[in-house]
Amino acid sequence: MTAIQFGSMTENVITRAEFPLTQAKEILKNEVIAIIGYGVQGPAQALNLKDNGFNVIIGQRNNSSSWDKAVNDGWLPGKNLLSIEEACDQATFICYLLSDAAQMQYWPIIKKYLTKGKTLYFSHGFAITYHDRTGVVPPKDIDVILVAPKGAGRSVRKLFLQGKGINSSYAVYQDASGNALNKALAFGIGMGSGYLFQTTFAHEVYSDLTGERGALMGALAGVISAQYDVLRKHGHSPSEAFNETVEELTQSLIPLMAENGMDWMFGNCSTTAQRGALDWLPRFKQAVLPVFESLYHSVESGEEAAIVIAANSHADYKTHLQAELSAMHNEEIWQVGKEVRKLRPEDVVK
Repeated sequence: MTAIQFGSMTENVITRAEFPLTQAKEILKNEVIAIIGYGVQGPAQALNLKDNGFNVIIGQRNNSSSWDKAVNDGWLPGKNLLSIEEACDQATFICYLLSDAAQMQYWPIIKKYLTKGKTLYFSHGFAITYHDRTGVVPPKDIDVILVAPKGAGRSVRKLFLQGKGINSSYAVYQDASGNALNKALAFGIGMGSGYLFQTTFAHEVYSDLTGERGALMGALAGVISAQYDVLRKHGHSPSEAFNETVEELTQSLIPLMAENGMDWMFGNCSTTAQRGALDWLPRFKQAVLPVFESLYHSVESGEEAAIVIAANSHADYKTHLQAELSAMHNEEIWQVGKEVRKLRPEDVVK
């Protein structure tokens, strides 16, 4: 383990240096790894594991767009692309990567194949943490582990192909074999994690749901929309409002922050920008802290899980979801963005 000092706190993380791919392959050499679901995380994790030399099969519903995607990715029907039931029957290591809603729906089927000695793997703590609502309660004689990449499946695959790796958390919920921790770490390294940090199933889902609703998506979209609307209301053109709200953020400032941190990004902006940002930062933080506290409580109490489960249970859920996403797509700010992106130099050259 590598010890990292964060102020007064020391955190141990696992890197490829102390847990190399050769060790991961040795630990999982006798495992038949079934990736159940080929949607968001499934393709990246499956392809990365396959490229790294692990024994991987896919379990997916036939006659679906995800089945067709798996075929296009090179998986062979009847050989390493099977029905969910066939894959679970053959597998010793079942990776449950269906959506949270589908995990609830297919659990009675999956559970039948969780015989003694098998491993059940998740990339999200939702189903286990909220088991009183999802009904997902694993048998006691199997290992239950988690590796959660801190990014979308596209990023997991893209960084792997670049020879890099995405950061992932790991957790052990149930250790029937006495080797569950090594299995989790081996899987995390095998599917291309840059480094692994420890969590619990509950902490993974609490942080994940808070992040998605907060800074990563919900709060970000809300703040962007509010600033754009204010600028337009006060007479700024669509191009000016979009560039000052979105284009500069995503194309200039976020890359600077990703490179060396927020302070470094501040340090590479004008003195006028620095002074104003430093003055307004605490006002924004003070304004949103109560919202984030309320959000975290809603996640921790299970209220958010209940909302998600109720929404996903409606037969017309996807129709309503698409209507909401279409409404966002049609907002002026994102229609402006569509045109602005065409004017980026790399797009003009194409």
